[in-house]
Amino acid sequence: MTFCQRLDSSRSIGDNLSIPRRVIELDKPWTRMVPFSLGVVGEGRILFTAGITARDSDGEVIGKGDMRAQMEQCFRNVGDVLHAAGTDFGNVLKWTMYTTDIDEFSKNADVYKRHFINSPASTLVEVRRLIFPEMLVEIEAVASLP
Repeated sequence: MTFCQRLDSSRSIGDNLSIPRRVIELDKPWTRMVPFSLGVVGEGRILFTAGITARDSDGEVIGKGDMRAQMEQCFRNVGDVLHAAGTDFGNVLKWTMYTTDIDEFSKNADVYKRHFINSPASTLVEVRRLIFPEMLVEIEAVASLP
């Protein structure tokens, strides 16, 4: 089975996993081209998202050079994954946020504070770069399912 065939086979995960899981899939064309899931629900009704970036539904980066626009798009995209899993921002237990410029990110704190409901745990890390040079932010969430 080739890499592309595996991705096109509904991302079958097999029957012998030590922790049962459900892969969250969105109707966004670019997601069929990557070897990871945007979200996985593990036993115990916990959702783990992938690192979510500021992409539109076709995979194009939104807001090149604009931290605020990228933060807004990242949270919209995280919201899509949360919704597809049957949960919402109020059930996020932990945020991990990566940025290439912590000072610029902090100037836009109102963007992330709107999504920090019920006092989740949080980590903010400045990194040298993300997967594509035009990306300024990447956000992960761990959420409970109702």
